Formats: sequence, structure tokens, C-alpha cells
Amino acid sequence: MTHNNEPICALATPPGTAGLAIIRLSGQNCFTIADKCFNGKVTLSEASSHTVHYGTILLNNTVIDTVTATVFKNPHSYTGEDTVEFGCHGSMIIVEQILNTLYNSGARAAEAGEFTRRAFLNGKIDLTQVEAVADIIHSSSVIGAQTAARQLLGGFTKKLELLRNELIRLCGLLELELDFTEQDIEFVDRTALRNTMNDIADLCTNLAHGFRAAQILRSGFFIGLVGFPNAGKSSLFNALLEKHRAIVSDTPGTTRDFIEESLFIEGIAIKLFDTAGLRSTEDAIEMEGIQLAESIIEQSNLILVLNDCSIDMYHSDNLLHGLQQRFPQTQFALIQNKKDKCTIPLENSNTLSISAKTGDGIPELKRYIADCLRPNIDGNQDVLINARHAMLLQQATQHLHNAGKTLEIGLSNDLIAIDVRAAVRLLGEITGQVTGEDILNAIFGSFCIGK
Repeated sequence: MTHNNEPICALATPPGTAGLAIIRLSGQNCFTIADKCFNGKVTLSEASSHTVHYGTILLNNTVIDTVTATVFKNPHSYTGEDTVEFGCHGSMIIVEQILNTLYNSGARAAEAGEFTRRAFLNGKIDLTQVEAVADIIHSSSVIGAQTAARQLLGGFTKKLELLRNELIRLCGLLELELDFTEQDIEFVDRTALRNTMNDIADLCTNLAHGFRAAQILRSGFFIGLVGFPNAGKSSLFNALLEKHRAIVSDTPGTTRDFIEESLFIEGIAIKLFDTAGLRSTEDAIEMEGIQLAESIIEQSNLILVLNDCSIDMYHSDNLLHGLQQRFPQTQFALIQNKKDKCTIPLENSNTLSISAKTGDGIPELKRYIADCLRPNIDGNQDVLINARHAMLLQQATQHLHNAGKTLEIGLSNDLIAIDVRAAVRLLGEITGQVTGEDILNAIFGSFCIGK
């Protein structure tokens, strides 16, 4: 990906038929290029920044569309460069003609995330804000979108800067003492130094632990429905979604593959998976479905094990215990289904009882899911920690622990400072103050074209 400011353009709204579409043009000479295509009352080169102009886009003196052109002059734009955003009608035929006109006039097609990359390189946003942009676009929960919006305003960066500046101050004091070794002057109290490093290490650890909650806010809470064939998994799947999505049949083994759908509970996206019934089988296709079911269990936040209580209330106990032993990190819940056919009283049971067929107990089950969900996200709505953040925070924590050990055994200040400086560098990598080309390519490569 290039780093110069050559003019680039792309569709900034989702492709497809819509009322409106926005095409973004940014970079050197972008107003000159725009004026070759745009015909309005004034030229865009002469227009003031942050103004909107009505006109037409022409191709070989033929009108392609009537558009609005919004002018942003550097450095007061998203990218920090001269930028024009054309608002046109949302036909892909119109969009493609306008883009081709801009290409022919001197612009090139933008690469994935190139507008945001330029915003970063021009100092408009840091890396945590870059990642917040992606989280806003892809967020699957109300809370996740709101958290990403706060992160985009720079709250996470300010928090990291406070920690980083305190460590830089400690490094300065440690290194200053080296110049006064012979005078035996101490600029930093050793107890205070140890306490400060421990406090910052604890803060980094707490932030890193927010990764699991952030994944749920970012991607959704994964729930798998498992059980023996004919336990009612597909019926429950449909009941939770409140629509007919999965095929329901009395024939065992109907579900061969898993089915995935989403619903919202308390503003959080729930990714619901209906899986193949778990049993011994010689059917190769059904066996593959069972293997897929086990892979769903590994990646799920909660597994609902359905039991057909019309057979026996304890019919699925061995299945549940076996799964708990194989997947100890996964949360399981046993659900008694087909209570409308069950002759045994279930009121005193410690498990939830439902009838997926009649809907009895489904509201209570949704409340139970909400109760399982809350502990995973409560208390961690300040930032959306991703895998990169978590890794760097864990590494910074380890260096601070190493510095603490060096301090305890009485080694020299320069050896303590080595680990403290390493922690400073790692915190700087999170915001992009210290970074590498490969990291930038990985981050911006996940963006959509036009952003």
C-alpha cells in the first residue's frame, strides 16, 4: 500500500441499490480532478471548506447524474488531505460511471482501508481510534457500537498516555540517579517505585482481561444448541428466533449441518447455532455434522443441552457430563424440553423446563440467557480490547514484573530501566506511536474499500 498523497477514490457506502450513495475522492489535486467532472455554479477548487454544492457529473459532455459535492480542505478533513465527497443516486450503474470518470480524470481506486490509513499517517487519529472505526462498522451490539464511539474520541488513548507518561517519568528519574552514583543521591523512593510499577501492571492486566468481553460486544454472544437427535433443538431454534428457520421433523438426524442465525437480547447480538444431534452413527454425512457440532461447542460462550424429558428427566445427564469433561472452559446449561408431553412434575427440578413446540418457558429461557450474558460484559464498557491490544498489554505487564524483581534483588538502575523502557515501547505500539509496516498492513487490510 502506497504512503504518498496521490488522489484516490472509492464508494464509501455499501454497494447495491439504494436511495443515495457517497463516493469519496481524496489526495493531491483532488479538486482539479473533481472540477473536470463536476459542473456547478462554482468550481470546487474555489469553494470554501465544509461547503456543499449542487451540480452534475459529466462524461463526454453527457450528464451521468445530478449530485451534491461536499468540499473538505486540508487539514480539516477525515484524511487530513483535500477531499470531495459526491452524493449521487444509489444505482451501481451510476456509481461505476462516476468512478470511471474520476479514474479517467487522474484518480486511482483506493485500496482497503486506505482513507483511514491516510488519516492515521497524517496524525488525524491514532491506531486505537483506527480500530474503533472498524469496530463501529462491524459492531453487532448497541453497547459495542457505543463503546467504539467513545474509543474513537480518544478515551483509550488518554488512559494509555497517562500510564506511559508515568513510566517515562520513572525512567528519567532512574537514569538521572546514574549520574549521581558517587554522591549516593536517590531521586526516586524504592517503595514508591515498586508500588507504581505494580499499580500500572495491574491496570494493564485488567485491560487485557477485557478482551473476552470486547469480543462479545464486537462479534456477539455465541450459543450452541446440542443434544440427542429429536431432543427439539430445531424447534427451540425456531422458537427463540420467533420464525420458521430450521426444518423440524420426527425423523432422527434431520439436521446434518449447523444452522446459524442472529437475534438480539438486551441490545447484544446472540449468534445462535442449531447443531446435528449427537449419537453414534455410520452415516458419513451425519458424522461430519456431529464433528461440526463439536467445533461449535469449542467456540461458543454458552451451550444449551436439550433433554427430551418425555423420555426421561435424566436421559441426557451422561451426555452433559461428558461434554463438560471434554470442554471444561465452556459454560453449559441443561434444558428440559417437551414439558407438554412430560408426565413427571418438573417444578422442583433445578433445570429450566420449556416446550419449544408451544412456547411455554421461552421467555424464562431468554431471561436466563440474559443473566448468563451480563457477567461477561458488565464493568468493561470503556474500551474494546482486541487481540493485538491484549498481547501488548500482557507483554508490558511481564516487563514491569521483571523490573520489580530486578528492583527487589538490588540490581542497578540501568537494568531496572531496560524493562520499564520496554513497557513504554509496548504501550506506544498500541496507539501507534511505535509501529511497523507489517502491523499497519494487518490492521488496515481488514477494512472495507471506501473506508
